[in-house]
Amino acid sequence: MIRSLDAVPGTVDRPLEGKKILLGVSGGIAAYKTPELVRRMRDLGADIRVVMTANAHHFVTPTSLQAVSGQPVRTDLWDHAAEAAMGHIELARWADVLLIAPASADLLARLALGRADDLLTTLRLATRAPVLIAPAMNHVMWLHPATQRNVATLVGDGNTVIPPDSGAQACGETGPGRLPAAETLAAAVLATLQPPRQMLAGRRVLVTAGPTREAIDPVRYVSNHSSGKQGYALARAARRAGANVTLVSGPVTLPEPAGITTIKVTSALDMQRAVQAHATDCDVFIGVAAVADYRPATPADQKIKKLPGRSGELVLTLTENPDIIAGVAALRPRPFVVGFAAETQSALANARDKRLRKGMDLIVVNDVARGDIGFNAAENDVTLIWDAGERHLPKSGKDAISDQIIEQIAALLASESRSTS
Repeated sequence: MIRSLDAVPGTVDRPLEGKKILLGVSGGIAAYKTPELVRRMRDLGADIRVVMTANAHHFVTPTSLQAVSGQPVRTDLWDHAAEAAMGHIELARWADVLLIAPASADLLARLALGRADDLLTTLRLATRAPVLIAPAMNHVMWLHPATQRNVATLVGDGNTVIPPDSGAQACGETGPGRLPAAETLAAAVLATLQPPRQMLAGRRVLVTAGPTREAIDPVRYVSNHSSGKQGYALARAARRAGANVTLVSGPVTLPEPAGITTIKVTSALDMQRAVQAHATDCDVFIGVAAVADYRPATPADQKIKKLPGRSGELVLTLTENPDIIAGVAALRPRPFVVGFAAETQSALANARDKRLRKGMDLIVVNDVARGDIGFNAAENDVTLIWDAGERHLPKSGKDAISDQIIEQIAALLASESRSTS
């Protein structure tokens, strides 16, 4: 499992000690972040070597990466000194994992086609090590159908694609396409090299993620800021722990996780129907989705027009949506029920009350008023609450948080099994 990566130089916590990481850097503005990534993974104990594409030189220098890695940086497939002994094959065999970060749109296309026209693409074909790819680009480029097809091809070929973060971009626009933080990338490498125990082997896990959209008319809706990142991370964590996972997802911009059945929905009623269809067949239900509490009572069939002479107010009558988590908790027999609470005040007190009121076995609460965690953020800081205890998980990447949540769920399931045997 991914444990906290809060280690600093000089501590005994060096989970990548002795691991050999080959870092591929392509030509995108996010390449300027790679010296920090190299330094972070060296702090965690890794032996790291760097390969750059020709365009990467425009954003970061080989000298900088050599200084932080402590190793010569390879940039050319036709390096006569290195290739005298087939150096690219030697590098490909040396690596325990190949991490490509950032991966530009052009590089994704070349990788998806199986090209081998430079050192990095050749290494990717020549290595037997796991390949992790972290795309970074303008959000319009990331969402383009061609890029998404290339991502789907790479995932289908067995590569792990680390979804980009959302936020402000160098072009001045905002959206998905930012290179994840060094902490998140290091956690992904650690999860690949030290996969978690199969704590949920044979278990069936149902996860909800993302927001819901409640139609006002055919072009407008009521929704919230959920990105779906935490729910998707939990689905991946459950899969790594050996579970058979079904993910019910509201509208998000994240790629479908490999090895997981994904059901896409839009509204709270859509999500309720999908959950009801699968909840009786699951062992664990994890309700991460930020389901809208209310929906317009009578959505308009046509776009509501702003008419001359109409007052400056539009009054919407809202009706309450069904409580999906409480509905699952009321089933008999029922799965182990986990819910989430995004609070802005009295977080722990409100979460304790919510868990009891809805009949959850475990609730995960965070204080989204902080602004640096939760919705749209790459990191989270949560507290787990159950009948017999509470556990705080300090700020970390959402994948790392997810593995610890899955660990706690597995422990509670094991305790439950022992008490009923």
